[in-house]
Amino acid sequence: MSFFALIVVFLLEQLKPLNYPRWVARPLGAWMAFWARHMDAGKYPQGVLGAVIAVFVPLLLLGALYGGFYRLNVILAFLVNVLTLYLTLGFRQFSHFYTDIQLALRLGDVARARALLSEWRGEEVFADDAGELARMAIETALASAHRHVFAVLLWFVLLPGPLGAVLYRLSHLLCENWYMREEFGRFSRQLFWALDWLPARVTAVVFAGMGNFVDAFYCWRRYATRWYDPGLGIVIASGAGALGVRLDLDVPERARWPGDARRKDDSVGDSGMDEAADVEFMQGAVGLVWRAIVLWLSLLLLLGFARLAAYSS
Repeated sequence: MSFFALIVVFLLEQLKPLNYPRWVARPLGAWMAFWARHMDAGKYPQGVLGAVIAVFVPLLLLGALYGGFYRLNVILAFLVNVLTLYLTLGFRQFSHFYTDIQLALRLGDVARARALLSEWRGEEVFADDAGELARMAIETALASAHRHVFAVLLWFVLLPGPLGAVLYRLSHLLCENWYMREEFGRFSRQLFWALDWLPARVTAVVFAGMGNFVDAFYCWRRYATRWYDPGLGIVIASGAGALGVRLDLDVPERARWPGDARRKDDSVGDSGMDEAADVEFMQGAVGLVWRAIVLWLSLLLLLGFARLAAYSS
C-alpha cells in the first residue's frame, strides 16, 4: 500500500503541485502560535507540555481516524495515506524553483536566479556570482530533498499508516515556529533533532551510495560536525562528497537556532571536495536526488512484496 500511495502522490504533485505555505505551513503555524501565546512562560516544562499538545494530540486524533477507516474499508485507509503524503511530502513544490534557477543561470540571467533563490529560501539573497548562486541552490535542494521527501518517507514506513509522516512534519514545523523561544522552544528542537537523527543518516548513506561513496563518507566524517544543525550537517556534507563539489551549510535563516552561529568554527573552510559549484553541478545534484528517489521506490516495492508474501504464508 505504501508504494502505490507514493506513486499516486508523485503523480498528483506533477499534475497539481500543493501550495505548501497556504495549506500546510500557515495553518499549522497558526495552531502552534496559538499554544505558544497561551503557554510560553519562558520555562522548559511549559515547552514540553506545549509540544505534546501541538504535536501528539493531532497525531492521536489522526491515528483514531485512520484506524476507524481501516476497519471500515481498506480503500478509505489508502485514501487517508495518499492525502497525508500529499500534504507532508513536497518534492514538486520545491523542485520547480531549482529548475527555474538552473535555467536562469544557463541563460546568464543572474538577477532572476537571485530573485528565485530568495523566494525559495524565504530570505533575501545578496550573492551576485553565478557560482555562488549555484552553490546555494544545490545546498538548499539537498536540504529540501531530505526534510521534505526522504525523512518523511522513512517515518511513513516506520510507523503505521500516515502517523510517521505527520509526526515528522509536525515536529519540523514546531521546531521552525518555536526556535526563537529559548527555553520554551528547547524541547521542540530536541524532539525534532531526535526524530531527524535516523533519517539524516539514512539520507546521507543513500547519497553516498548514489554518488561517490568514498568521498561522501570522507566529507561526512570530516565536516558534518562543524554545524549546530546535526541533521543537515550530515546531509550537506555527504551530498557534497557524493557530487565531488565544494559546499557549505548555508541554509535559510529560519532553519537556524537561537544563539547558534551558522558554524561552530568560522575559521574552517567549506565542506566537500575541491571543485567549486557551478550550473553543471546543479544538473548532477538533480541526478543524485532522482537516483535516491528511485532507490526509495524500489525498496518500498520490495517491502510491499515481502509483506504480501508474509500475509499469504
